Amino acid sequence: MQLKYLLGFSLVSLFMGGCVQELSNKQLLTNLVSANANTSILLTQMQSSPQPAKSSAKNNIKSGTFVSGEHTTQGTVNITTQDGKSFIELEQSFKTSTSGPDLVIVLHRSHNVIGSTRPPAYPLRRGDYIVIAPLRKFRGKQRYLIPQKINLADYKSVAIWCRRFNATFGAATLRS
Repeated sequence: MQLKYLLGFSLVSLFMGGCVQELSNKQLLTNLVSANANTSILLTQMQSSPQPAKSSAKNNIKSGTFVSGEHTTQGTVNITTQDGKSFIELEQSFKTSTSGPDLVIVLHRSHNVIGSTRPPAYPLRRGDYIVIAPLRKFRGKQRYLIPQKINLADYKSVAIWCRRFNATFGAATLRS
């Protein structure tokens, strides 16, 4: 009979130990979940808290309207500065022909690029311009970074130029 009691006592002890262990694990899990929830709340609050706004005011310093040359080109161009950098910005109204195989945006030294060249191609002379970038789209709003080494005071116009055939599609005289 004592064996029965001893066996019963052992089973009860094991059962109680298992319950205590189970309870201990549940408590640990509850604490972890609670800590994780608090961390999530803290992270959410940090992500949604307002960040200080960066000062990035854009200044329009020059602008012009395109005149057609070799092909119909229209719209407005602006030279802007933002965060110490200068940009050529073609506005939404910009549109030129899709006929050019190698169109680029150039800054030109002349006030009147189209009037100072010969039709029908309106070719540009080396040294009168500097290539800024390949034209990305034939129409619509676009923006191009002007390298800082360029002195904007030396350039009076923006032109869309076909490099391969030395043909000026259109140009805009820049005014302050």
